[in-house]
Amino acid sequence: MLEIVSAGGWLMLPIILCSVAVIAISVERYWTLNPDKIAPRPLLAQVWGWLRNNQMDAGKLKELKQSSELGKILAAGLSNSRHGREVMKDSIQEAANQVVHDLERYLGALGTIAAIAPLLGLLGTVLGMIKVFTAIMMQGTGNAGVLAGGISEALITTAAGLCVAIPAMILHRYFCRKVDGLMVVMEQDAVKLVDALHSERRVDVKENGQG
Repeated sequence: MLEIVSAGGWLMLPIILCSVAVIAISVERYWTLNPDKIAPRPLLAQVWGWLRNNQMDAGKLKELKQSSELGKILAAGLSNSRHGREVMKDSIQEAANQVVHDLERYLGALGTIAAIAPLLGLLGTVLGMIKVFTAIMMQGTGNAGVLAGGISEALITTAAGLCVAIPAMILHRYFCRKVDGLMVVMEQDAVKLVDALHSERRVDVKENGQG
């Protein structure tokens, strides 16, 4: 393995650093984007129970806000529920925007790595071919070792760049879809809470909370 890295030239270093970043980001996001932590299914039913039993106070609101990302969104809406439906929805939207920003942390970097890794490989290919043609100009085609070294450098960096970029792209799409799915679930819960507080339409909060 060390010989392959050495044969690839100095551009293998940033490609390797990109691969380490992809692994680190993927592990961190997989651990962080846990649906049970972000949008626990019993939470809405618990909040509705507090409201029905007149238990919702500043302490419960603080506990709700600190419990999860869904809790932050619901707490923002409840804090402004007395000001009307539209104000409550606006508060929920503002909180949701902040939650989305937090959930998408590092995903931009993952997408950037997916884009630049093959370019780094391509740069290595170009530099390797330049080395080959320079050797041909200086020494002719008789020095097979120099020619093979340049071609090897060109091929190795291209392959390495693609080996980093392809998993990075797949993981980027996967985590983006996961964030989208989590936001849909939280939006549904928030809408049910708004409807339960500001309309006469029957809302089955308990069923949603039990999942």
